[in-house]
Amino acid sequence: NTAYTGLQVEGPSGPLQVQLGDSVLLPCFVRTPVPLEELEVEWRRSDSETLVLLFQDGEERGEESEFRNRAHFFTEEISRGNFSLFLTNITPADPGTYRCSVHTEKESGDTTALISVVRLVVSGGARAVSAGLGEDVILSCSVDSSEQIEEVVWKTDQDIIVLQYKDGEVLPDSSHERYRGRAEFFPAEIHKGNFSLRLKEVRTEDKGDFMCEVHTSLLSASTTVLLEDLGLSLLHVLILLLCIIAALLALSLSSFMCLKMRG
Repeated sequence: NTAYTGLQVEGPSGPLQVQLGDSVLLPCFVRTPVPLEELEVEWRRSDSETLVLLFQDGEERGEESEFRNRAHFFTEEISRGNFSLFLTNITPADPGTYRCSVHTEKESGDTTALISVVRLVVSGGARAVSAGLGEDVILSCSVDSSEQIEEVVWKTDQDIIVLQYKDGEVLPDSSHERYRGRAEFFPAEIHKGNFSLRLKEVRTEDKGDFMCEVHTSLLSASTTVLLEDLGLSLLHVLILLLCIIAALLALSLSSFMCLKMRG
């Protein structure tokens, strides 16, 4: 990472991983402070040579509009040999390699810093879903991640574990006894980032919020689905209608028999 041309300039030990919209610190420093009157520091994009920020003649200067008001030195730290760049509001165009070049009258040196954007987006379908008692229901959870997914856990609003996926495996034994045997993922869909949950034989006590929490080594995100309207299922309604019809028929038959006997 560090080039030696007289002045030893130190930078980050590895890639700098950041989410879009966040800020990132790009380290660049020397162990021995340099006199400000002979110091020049340039931060540039290595791929395009675009000038990001310049310290020259004792002051900070920004040139390119794409970095204007987003790129800053820690001015009070420059005299101590710290030339780190603070870049705010990371955009999709920002990932790449940046070079910090330090020049004095007698020597120079540089180092590089690589910005990579990490992404974790967790989304559900409808905010609320409904099901009849005894029916199955699907709670949606879709994951878009640039990193390997380490864990997905479905929980209730009482923090009860419904079902867990961890290190590439579904863990049925992780389920609380209330949900054991009733909760399942769609195994063939997991590699597509689909961690939707099928909840079987819905019960009255299932009503409420269900949260799909997703974790990578760097990030965490979640989505929430409300299970509501736990009314009678279609089957129950049909049975009830049949019972009412049967009762009406029985009543009609009874009335008919009474009238016939009187006649």
